[in-house]
Amino acid sequence: MSAKNLEQRLQEAGNTVRMLRNSKVGAYVYPVVAPEFANWRDEQRAWRESAVLFDQSHHMAELKVEGPDAEKLLSYLAINSFKNFTPGKAKHFVPVTPEGYVIGDVIMFRESETEFNLVGRAPTVSWVQYQASIGNYDVKLTEDPRSPSRPQGKPVVRRHYRFQVQGPNAPAILEKLNGGPVPDVKFFNMDYITIKGRKVRALRHGMAGVPGLELYGPYEQYDEIREAILEAGEGHGLVAVGSRAYATNTLESGWIPSPLPAIYTGESIKGYREWLPANSYEATGAIGGSYVSDNIEDYYLTPYELGYGIYVKFDHDFIGREALEKIADKPHRRKVTFEWNPEDVVKAFATMFDREGPNVKYMDWPLSNYASTSFDMIMKDGKMVGGSMFGGYSYNERRMLSLGIVNPDIKEGEVLTLVWGEPNGGTDKTTVEPSTQMDIRVKVSPVPYSRDARESYADSWRSRQPA
Repeated sequence: MSAKNLEQRLQEAGNTVRMLRNSKVGAYVYPVVAPEFANWRDEQRAWRESAVLFDQSHHMAELKVEGPDAEKLLSYLAINSFKNFTPGKAKHFVPVTPEGYVIGDVIMFRESETEFNLVGRAPTVSWVQYQASIGNYDVKLTEDPRSPSRPQGKPVVRRHYRFQVQGPNAPAILEKLNGGPVPDVKFFNMDYITIKGRKVRALRHGMAGVPGLELYGPYEQYDEIREAILEAGEGHGLVAVGSRAYATNTLESGWIPSPLPAIYTGESIKGYREWLPANSYEATGAIGGSYVSDNIEDYYLTPYELGYGIYVKFDHDFIGREALEKIADKPHRRKVTFEWNPEDVVKAFATMFDREGPNVKYMDWPLSNYASTSFDMIMKDGKMVGGSMFGGYSYNERRMLSLGIVNPDIKEGEVLTLVWGEPNGGTDKTTVEPSTQMDIRVKVSPVPYSRDARESYADSWRSRQPA
């Protein structure tokens, strides 16, 4: 009998790590948006030198949570405080398991006293839906799943279009769009601008190092608003960014987008695994990389390790509070950027042209992730001291970079070893060809790596790290 939910899949598989490392789900796709509009090198360069249009309309799920108990539900699931979180603001929403491990993260928009919109990857959206279904909450939930990875020519319709205008020239473009100065709002606060006579919701945000605006509204206005933005960008170097370059902006700005949801163990959330369908993100996702452990919990991460420690507030009751209170004052692994040695990267690429020897696992550019969640070993003197979790190439920096975590005693500037590729020739993932592993020297570097991002994201999780 085939499995009907995640828990049954895990029981049938026998080993969770083996199941996920051999998943045949394929590459994680940023859907619908064209791969490139110019070329990914110029698209990356534009967010540093001029301006970009990010199209975020398709790759994220949305969950509208409304009703008298909306705040009560979401506060109970968040490590974040809701103090002073008034309508017209947004925040990074992070839920954890009862054991204190991260499930995922989304951006949460507070549209009114009783209405919130959660935007991001599926794990957090699913967790909120489940908790609402088992709790006594007076709420209404409306889900708008991410667009299909491969729509096969079928029409795709979303609830909202979602665009970001970012880069040094973004203020001039936005002022032109608005027909005058845009509202002066603080980071992660919302207001409105006017585009072609339409009132458009605007969030002060920044993903490319320079704060800009995230604009959203009814999806039926998608073409009209997109064309207006491109028109306003003429003469200001505005470049539309395709799906190939889009995800790589985080290499410079410092957000790890896809930690493994820590929900595969624990009797306390067995009901959740039984609720998740057998074809869910959690049941079909893939783990990639050189690190292999028989214990799936070795891949779990705490908020402190991902740089979210500044969010943890014990001013309210929430799932996982007791577990986090126990570790709050202890040393934690910390998030860093790994700068890959160019000579080693070139040597790895050179094996692709060697007919005689084994080839090193291919490094796809500009994004080198080949699984839903990645974890490559970071070594020092033969011992594992961290993990590399999200990697790719920055044309702005002319470097391969990756984001990951290191032990507390590892210092910035140290040169460590990243083990690239999977052991024993690879796994059954469709994204993995027969290949061999290679040691890559990496330098422990700041997060965010980009100086512009470090300075622009002052007093945020991107720039603040535990001492």
